[in-house]
Amino acid sequence: MTSPSNSTRSSFTRRAALAAGAAGVVLAMSACAGGASGAAAGQSGAAADPIKKLSIIVPANPGGGWDQTGRAMQQDLQTNKLVTSAQVSNIGGGGGTNGLAKLATEKDVNTLMVMGYVMVGAVETNAAKTRLEDTTPIARLTEEPLVLVVPASSKYQSVKDLVDDIKANGKGVAITGGSAGGADHILAGQILKSQGVESDKLNYIGYSGGGESIAALLGNKVQAGISGVGEYAEQVKAGKVRALAVSGTSEAPALPGVKPLKDQGIDVVLTNWRGVVAPGSIDDAQKAKLTEVVTKLHATEAWKATLAKNNWDDAFLAGDGFKTFLTEDIAKVKTTLTEIGLVK
Repeated sequence: MTSPSNSTRSSFTRRAALAAGAAGVVLAMSACAGGASGAAAGQSGAAADPIKKLSIIVPANPGGGWDQTGRAMQQDLQTNKLVTSAQVSNIGGGGGTNGLAKLATEKDVNTLMVMGYVMVGAVETNAAKTRLEDTTPIARLTEEPLVLVVPASSKYQSVKDLVDDIKANGKGVAITGGSAGGADHILAGQILKSQGVESDKLNYIGYSGGGESIAALLGNKVQAGISGVGEYAEQVKAGKVRALAVSGTSEAPALPGVKPLKDQGIDVVLTNWRGVVAPGSIDDAQKAKLTEVVTKLHATEAWKATLAKNNWDDAFLAGDGFKTFLTEDIAKVKTTLTEIGLVK
């Protein structure tokens, strides 16, 4: 498996080579056409052209948090005329690694892929050949706590009730959520680990779309579910499922009265972040254009309303800051996955 540092250096090398190649072309044009013509060519180059058509890859089936993020970006980008059109395509499976593999072969430089904490873990648990270090980080957008829910008719009245049943019956108790190795899976493992339950007792059933996990819960095919507050809040409010805890440091505004895990004697805090990356093959000029578009999106009133509507916290971080964050998060997640037995 390629280490983060080696992969990152490889990605940087590719981008540096592309940038050098582009510079060489400009110099050649200047030599042939003269300084004035060269300057004109530089001004009319790709960096000066605004992005008109943007492709957004959602590496999951419809209905989940990544899909909600991609569709919200599409609408708000077009509403604010930041691009002429934005096309969303869903590529589900593998905790997002199928979409990541598609991004690696993408020829359209005006492409963004929604990703986040879930994909960081899925790359490790799936031993994916294409890694996030092979992409171009653009920006972190949002974060939100997770919520642990049970069917409305469940016998569990607390997280302790659920944990005790897993202690007694092991894999006879199933917990559903997003794809294996993602935030939902990691939270389930951390809860059990904090209560002294061996990781081999966890029966986790992952789905690539939020709609599938809801269906499993409502059909009483599983005993509990974990997902982002934004994905399960309406089902909780409708009385179809019952929330036992949230995973942040405090109560979530969308679910007042639902206590954090740490306030219930379980020393676990985890928030799920989401962001966007671009193909690793793009040059610095194209990276700057994509970063500018996403930065302008973040500043719009429409995006602020989208955050509020979906109960997402603003976690915007662009450019080198996001690149550093991503590198550090990959290392932390790999350690956590190893500690709870999801990665050997």
